[in-house]
Amino acid sequence: MFSIANLNASTKLGKDISKHLLIAAAVCASGSILAANLNVDNGKSSVHAVFKQMEVPVQAKFKKFQATIDYNAAKPELSTAKVDIDVSSIDLPAPEYNQEVLKKEWFNAAQFAKASFVSTSMKSLGAGKLDVSGNLSIKGKTIAVRFPLQIKTEGKALSFEGNLPIKRLQFNIGEGEWKDTSMVADEVVIQFKVVTNP
Repeated sequence: MFSIANLNASTKLGKDISKHLLIAAAVCASGSILAANLNVDNGKSSVHAVFKQMEVPVQAKFKKFQATIDYNAAKPELSTAKVDIDVSSIDLPAPEYNQEVLKKEWFNAAQFAKASFVSTSMKSLGAGKLDVSGNLSIKGKTIAVRFPLQIKTEGKALSFEGNLPIKRLQFNIGEGEWKDTSMVADEVVIQFKVVTNP
C-alpha cells in the first residue's frame, strides 16, 4: 500500500539523485574547459627539419601532418599530445631532391609512410613552459626523447612551440654512403609550431 512515508522517501531519493547528477555535470563541464582536445589550425601550424649539408644550413618543410593535443591548463601533467607526419610531404629548398629522400636509403617512405611522436609525460616548468617526454618513431625505429615546450597565447588561440634535436643515424636515415656525416650532418633539429583555435 502506497503511503505518505513512501512518497517522502521517494521524493528524497529523487532529490539526492538530482543533486548527484548536477554535481557530476558541473565536474564534467569544468573539465571540458580545463582539459580539452584542441582544434588544430593546420594553416598556421608548421613542422620543419633543420640540418646541415656540407656545413650549409638547410630547412625542409613537412606539408602534411596531423596533431592531436589534449591540454589541461589546470594540471599540465595530465596533458597528452600525438603528432603524425606524412614523410612523403617533405619539401626541400631544392625540389629535385624531394623524391630522392623518400628512397630506401633515406626515409623509405614506401614502407614507412609516417613518422610519429606520442607523449608519455609532461611536467610544468612554470611561465608557460612544459618539459615533455615521449616516443619518436621514424623509419620503423622508436626512441625515447625529451624536449622543452613553450605555450603562448595568440589572441584567443594557443600555440605550442619547440625544438627537438635528434641524430638521423639513430633512425637509419641515410644508409650506405650517406652515413658519411661530412656530406649531411648527423644532427637534425625538428622545429614545430602547433596553433590551436578556441
